[in-house]
Amino acid sequence: MTKMLSLIFVFLTLKLSLIFCSLTDPKCFWRVKDKRNQEGDEELDCLFSIYTKHGYVKNDHFTGNLDKKLTPKNIHLIFSLYFAMEEINRNPHILPNISLLVDINCDLFASHIKAVLSSRGTEHFPNYYCTKQRRYLIVLTGPLWRKSVILVPLLHISRTPELYYGHFQSLLNTHERNPHLYQISPKDTSLALAMVSLVAHFKWNWVGMIISNDDHGIQFLSEWRGEMQRNFVCLAFVTIISTDTNLYFKMLNKYYNQIMTSSAKVVIVNGDKESHLKWNFILWQSLDIRRIWVSVSKFDMITVRGDFLLKSPHGTLIFSHQHSEVSGFKQFLQTVHPSNYSNEISLAKLWWNYFKCSLPSSNCNKLKYCSIETLLKWLFRTPSGMSMSDTTYNLYNAVFAVAHSLHEVLLQQVDTWSNNAGKELEFDPWKMFSFLKNIQFVNPAGDLVNMNQKLKLDAEYDIFYIMDFPPNFGLKVKIGKFSGRFPNYQQLYMSDEMIEWATGLRQTAPSICSVPCRPGFRKSPQQGKAVCCFDCNPCPENEISNMTNMDECVKCPPDQYANAYQTHCLKKVVTFLAYEDPLGISLVCLALCFSALTAVVFCVFLKHQDTPIVKANNRVLSYVLLISLIFCFLCPLLYIGHPHTITCIMQQTTFAIVFTVATSTVLAKTITVVLAFKVTVPDKRMRSLLVSGAPNFIIPVCTMIQMLLCGIWIGTSPPFVDADVHMEHGHIIIVCNKGSVISFYCALGYLGSLALASFTIAFLARNLPDTFNETKFLTFSMLVFCSVWVTFLAVYQSTKGKSLVAVEVFSILASSGGLFLCIFAPKCYIILLRPKINSFHKFRITNAKAEYIH
Repeated sequence: MTKMLSLIFVFLTLKLSLIFCSLTDPKCFWRVKDKRNQEGDEELDCLFSIYTKHGYVKNDHFTGNLDKKLTPKNIHLIFSLYFAMEEINRNPHILPNISLLVDINCDLFASHIKAVLSSRGTEHFPNYYCTKQRRYLIVLTGPLWRKSVILVPLLHISRTPELYYGHFQSLLNTHERNPHLYQISPKDTSLALAMVSLVAHFKWNWVGMIISNDDHGIQFLSEWRGEMQRNFVCLAFVTIISTDTNLYFKMLNKYYNQIMTSSAKVVIVNGDKESHLKWNFILWQSLDIRRIWVSVSKFDMITVRGDFLLKSPHGTLIFSHQHSEVSGFKQFLQTVHPSNYSNEISLAKLWWNYFKCSLPSSNCNKLKYCSIETLLKWLFRTPSGMSMSDTTYNLYNAVFAVAHSLHEVLLQQVDTWSNNAGKELEFDPWKMFSFLKNIQFVNPAGDLVNMNQKLKLDAEYDIFYIMDFPPNFGLKVKIGKFSGRFPNYQQLYMSDEMIEWATGLRQTAPSICSVPCRPGFRKSPQQGKAVCCFDCNPCPENEISNMTNMDECVKCPPDQYANAYQTHCLKKVVTFLAYEDPLGISLVCLALCFSALTAVVFCVFLKHQDTPIVKANNRVLSYVLLISLIFCFLCPLLYIGHPHTITCIMQQTTFAIVFTVATSTVLAKTITVVLAFKVTVPDKRMRSLLVSGAPNFIIPVCTMIQMLLCGIWIGTSPPFVDADVHMEHGHIIIVCNKGSVISFYCALGYLGSLALASFTIAFLARNLPDTFNETKFLTFSMLVFCSVWVTFLAVYQSTKGKSLVAVEVFSILASSGGLFLCIFAPKCYIILLRPKINSFHKFRITNAKAEYIH
């Protein structure tokens, strides 16, 4: 009795619930509205079973299962499928008088498997049929590949081909394991290269990576490592998300710490979306992970909170397979309304469940207060908006591939459609499938679709910038594209204008391990770290780096030098002791003045040649000495100005010869004085030497010896023009190289020996009594001469370039001036200022007094 009362109570409760539902909702929609996924954008598996009918049939077969679980991405798939079918069915050139129709099942995988395993499984499994049951041509599966793999053996039993429209999976491409499954999506063989090119474009060389621990993720990591070595990109960390659930939860904190402790601001995300990788980002939604994500289109999802899955305040960069805009798809979305599908009650139920529509209980097809704007706002929650995503575009192409394959079958079986007029058409699925795997066509968008995976070109990518604006809005802008068919420098194209418009920034946030080495510095690797981590050291002397992050500095050419910042090589200034230089013009004036003064003295001596002071010390030798001194003073003119080979030879030989003449003349004058005053005992031989003028032969003999030395010098290693590029920073010093240094020192040493001999003889004869005895002056002049050249030899070793030339010119003028002033200044003083002393009358009186005293 108690049990009976309990059953009655339950029955009455259920009856009252039904009555209550009838008062609030139509009888045909007796159920509570399911909005659990209204905010989400999860891709659910959808099976599209294709079959054919004769004639034109409008696709209004939304199945009753659609209202159970729906997301914006799923509705995009369904709309793209119907859009493709309507285009095909209205086109008489593809399938004339034949329509493609479809049965749709979304998120029915679990119940479907249960039904197959049950006793009534044949009623639910496509292509397993008895009499009068429908047979499907092909089943389009996706976008979740794991569930498509599980369906393979079940579809194989019913001999139904399977075409996978999700993202390409290498596991599905094994013919031995999945002979009846084919996938339409292109391979991502150039994805790693495309992402590395993008990273290099933004000058990010320090990035992290998150991948799933499966073949897809490991293969991508391997391809990335190969490409990054050629583009100077380094991985700061690699987070490999475990596929084992227990291990995954143990590693959650480690995954998070790897990102937060790394200095990398850019993270690459790729792998299996169906793995635990997706849950990481869902769990991180509430955490402030400020990173720039770089990923692929299968991760442009909306979470159950209404936020973009890869949420970032800096935005996310998404790679999507490049395809043209499908004309008419947006208009098609705007016309999808239950009123256009009056025979399908499930579509009305779908709108009633999701878009806050109402309808009278008497008619379940007449919806009220149901605007298309509600649907469009709902669709805009996904980053895809009203355009086709990769998955929807693949599904769109898959339907056209089936139609074109069926067209090829019809061309071989022309009578098939006429024999089955008015009946439901049936074709051999395997024959159609064999055409499908090799067919290629141009779709209505103008893109070439090649179903042969072996002949497919590398995928081309559009690059999108996505910014999330919670709760329900986002920005998706195309900022570039990548094509592996072009040369390396043309593969990646980025629009700087679109980047600035989308981000509001002229430059993206940096993601580097070390601050770039500015010009003037070179990179020095940090031991034990990646090549992207380095120190910056200044370039060595006279080396430059004119770009950032140079591995080695470049040495400047010999005729150039590095600027102060060591960023450019500057042309060295060619310098020499020029007439325009203050030093040069000073030395020239000094030389000309001394030579002119010597010429004046020579003229004075000629005018007073018969005076005692001129005749007293062999006036011929005085004339020779004056003339040689004029040339000695003019000799520095060969040292000033731009050197040439001839002037280099002349300046050394002229210097050696004229100074030999001068010093040998002084030697001859000294010997003459000694012979005149030291020979006190009458000696015919000595007297004959003095009278015959034998000392005068000293000059040509000494000069000939010097000329011989100069001839050997010129013949073996003559002086030449030399450019010294290292002597002075920023300058090229043009000088005369002595050629043979030994020859130069021999010539100079020979001059020194003559001067030393003259000094010694003159010093010994300095006290000989005579009115006009000039041995004291000769001694002093030779002392000055030797002092000058000894000093020159000391300075010569430590002076280079233009200064050395100036020192040499100054030594010539100083030694010549010493000879001239010490010897001729006293005589000129007597000739010009004390003429009374310079007379024979005075000369006799002076001598008489000297004899009287003695």
